[in-house]
Amino acid sequence: MARWLRPLVGALLLLEGAAALSFLHHRYEEMVQALFRVQSQCPYITRIYSIGRSVEGRHLYVLVFSDYPGTHEPLEPEFKYVGNMHGNEVLGRELLLQLSEFLCEEYRRGNERITRLIHDTRIHIMPSMNPDGYEVAAKQGPDSNGYLTGRNNANGVDLNRNFPDLNTFMYYNREISGPNHHIPLPDNWKSQVEPETLAVIQWISSYNFVLSANLHGGAVVANYPYDKSQDQRFRSYRRTVNTPTPDDKLFQKLAKTYSYAHSWMHLGWNCGDYFADGITNGASWYSLSKGMQDFNYLYTNCFEITLELSCNKFPPEEDLERQWMANREALVAFIEEVHQGIKGIVSDENNNGIAGAVISVQGISHDITSGDMGDYFRLLLPGTYNVTASAEGYQPQTVTTTVGPAAPSLVHFQLKQDVVRKPSERKASATRTNNKALQKKVVPRATRRGTQR
Repeated sequence: MARWLRPLVGALLLLEGAAALSFLHHRYEEMVQALFRVQSQCPYITRIYSIGRSVEGRHLYVLVFSDYPGTHEPLEPEFKYVGNMHGNEVLGRELLLQLSEFLCEEYRRGNERITRLIHDTRIHIMPSMNPDGYEVAAKQGPDSNGYLTGRNNANGVDLNRNFPDLNTFMYYNREISGPNHHIPLPDNWKSQVEPETLAVIQWISSYNFVLSANLHGGAVVANYPYDKSQDQRFRSYRRTVNTPTPDDKLFQKLAKTYSYAHSWMHLGWNCGDYFADGITNGASWYSLSKGMQDFNYLYTNCFEITLELSCNKFPPEEDLERQWMANREALVAFIEEVHQGIKGIVSDENNNGIAGAVISVQGISHDITSGDMGDYFRLLLPGTYNVTASAEGYQPQTVTTTVGPAAPSLVHFQLKQDVVRKPSERKASATRTNNKALQKKVVPRATRRGTQR
């Protein structure tokens, strides 16, 4: 190609990309068409699947980006964005559609940053968790939309108050040194959640997600766990009850990554509120029970934050382009945060991956577990750590590792099987110990039994 033609071709490609981004509100059918259009434009790096249906039967679609979108690659982390959990908070829905088109277009152009991100990460994008609520809100539109119109699902339930309350169990376990991760669900939990919530719980139980963000509206701030304090309160009190997780400094760093990459979130003053650095601990703002971000942290390996992205829950279409430009860099930069800390494979002496191995970091009372292939991902700030891998039937192994500010450190574990004593030896040992109360069974902490992909 002649050298003078190259800038012209580049400009035409930019125009083509700009034309593909339609700054409009998308009803359900239009949203589905937009997702499938992206999939058809980038068929080799995308895949669409549904995690279930809403109360009124609408699919909860997810668009995946990866060089192998249909399979989990060992040591490649899983990331997710979830939008429109509250049906009338619509900016996140539109931003995720814009992000999907942007990732596809930039990959096709050969953008090195986006290409590397897609090759090194499996990115799951769900534009709408509450499509029924959105349709209610969209009928009124942005001009006459009530503050709560369409917020709930078709059964009138707030989905961000509908997950099993694991915080109560966590606070109790803290007092008795019980499990600090993968806290079991109550026996009757399925009868207490909505179809959309059930679908999401089954979804995050099936994929070994590492990092996530849940997109909301009504404020401009990056909110991190815990959302629920031990001392419950409501918005009206405005009393600070900071309720940090064991990974509080890490969560603050994740939240700041988004706020400082956003055009104005980090400034602090937005929507009549002030949040230093544009971030807040959820319970420090107001206590929320049965929320999705706390559930992710306590039930899975996933670290999730909540992004409040606009003062206006249903912004007019003429504001969508400005909002996209304000959030575009932040949306990409936050995905890149999944590549920090340590990762590796836990295997046995025959190099077979060990699923459900517990990864513990000394000084941080929150463990994670390995996936089906034995690979694990532990987000950490830069520093030096003592890390232990343990699994039932194996001898634990501890290593010291240093985490840098860039790519994650690769830390593999190869566990040796416990020596199994003969029945006669076990019987003799039991005879020597007359007081049964003194006998202790040492096992790794509770691990997930569900399938991880």
